[in-house]
Amino acid sequence: MSPPLQYIETPQTPPPSADAVVIGGGIVGVFAAYYLAQRGLSVTLVEKGRVGAEQSSRNWGWCRQQNRDARELPMASKSLDLWDRFAAETGEDTGFRRCGLLYLSNDEAELAHWASWRDFAKGEGVTSIMLNGRQAAQRGQATGREWKGGVFSPSDGTADPAKAAPAVARAFMKLGGKLLQQCAARGIELEGGRVSAVVTEAGVIRTRTVVMAGGAWASSFCRQLGIRFPQASVRQTILSVSPVDGALPDALFTKDVSVTRRTDGRYALAISGRARVDVTPQFMRFATHFVPMFAKRWRSMIPGGLEGIRGGHETLKRWRLDAPTPMERVRILDPKPDLPTVRKTHRRAVELLPQLQPAQVTHMWAGFVDCTPDGVPAIGEVASVPGFILAAGFSGHGFGIGPGAGHLIADLATGAAPIVDPRPYHPSRFGDSSWGKVADF
Repeated sequence: MSPPLQYIETPQTPPPSADAVVIGGGIVGVFAAYYLAQRGLSVTLVEKGRVGAEQSSRNWGWCRQQNRDARELPMASKSLDLWDRFAAETGEDTGFRRCGLLYLSNDEAELAHWASWRDFAKGEGVTSIMLNGRQAAQRGQATGREWKGGVFSPSDGTADPAKAAPAVARAFMKLGGKLLQQCAARGIELEGGRVSAVVTEAGVIRTRTVVMAGGAWASSFCRQLGIRFPQASVRQTILSVSPVDGALPDALFTKDVSVTRRTDGRYALAISGRARVDVTPQFMRFATHFVPMFAKRWRSMIPGGLEGIRGGHETLKRWRLDAPTPMERVRILDPKPDLPTVRKTHRRAVELLPQLQPAQVTHMWAGFVDCTPDGVPAIGEVASVPGFILAAGFSGHGFGIGPGAGHLIADLATGAAPIVDPRPYHPSRFGDSSWGKVADF
């Protein structure tokens, strides 16, 4: 059962040329296209399936600074402002609201970690309010429990994954941008070693700038160009339940389960970090790169099955540009949800918030979260292919920082002053050892 997602109508015929072509209609791709079009460029956005249909509609919807890795925090802060500004500029509704995020815990080590992050964040201008036991119980009164403490981040918030990417896509088209759905980008043509065109299943688009924002598909696409991009996907499961009467937190994190209110009153339920690891050819190829990551998070990882192979996004095969590719055989990655995780998540949520007892499960779904070895996204022009900007490996954080990432991509493509320091994100870092540099989130 796929997650809810707004549908938008788009044409099917590509233009003969564009100043820039963005591949991938997830939240990062649509924001990149929007900010490029804002600067007066002719931009075409190519999506093999539907806008927002993969991980951009399958996440929690949190837009946070709280507990961000130091490398991502500047982009997270800028993104919150850009979420606000986007609504004011366009009148489009992404469901974004600064409702604040509430974290509750009875684990002293976890509380100490949050307090340490609070101290770091003060120097970055971020407000993070530590809660004592009484304050945590008051803010979490819907749980009916005592808590040792918690943290509240008042300026953070949520957006609606069912609305956000389609809303940005509509704003992009209002600026004159061209959007193609059900149209896979098969590959890139080069002239003199640099980008000269994008080959799609519907025709060739001449261009000098390409943004690869293909999420879980990015590494296999890069392989066609001889670019080595270490990426692995894990499969996470989420469910939603119907609205209930009573006051529940808008966004609540606990170690056992997290709950997020959607704009239609439903609640999305998930267990933080819990994921299935499906073994694929790509996973095996890059396994040694991810040893530090999995060593740090092994308690949340569960052996998977064949869903990753069935998806086709982690193949090592080379494909032709004049024949259907794996992206056309699987338009939308829609893996089966993990039923034991669904049952465990629902049980924990009802135990945490008894008011959810009468709520009905309305949807359950899974999604492939594309990760890098250090848990920080890859954003930057690939030196070996001038004109090719990689923007992938967002490691489960892409939705919240989508506006900032899109803005940075537009900055890099146009030579403008970057909205944040781009160096921590550059893909060239994977040529060096990333051992011991795994993001702490």
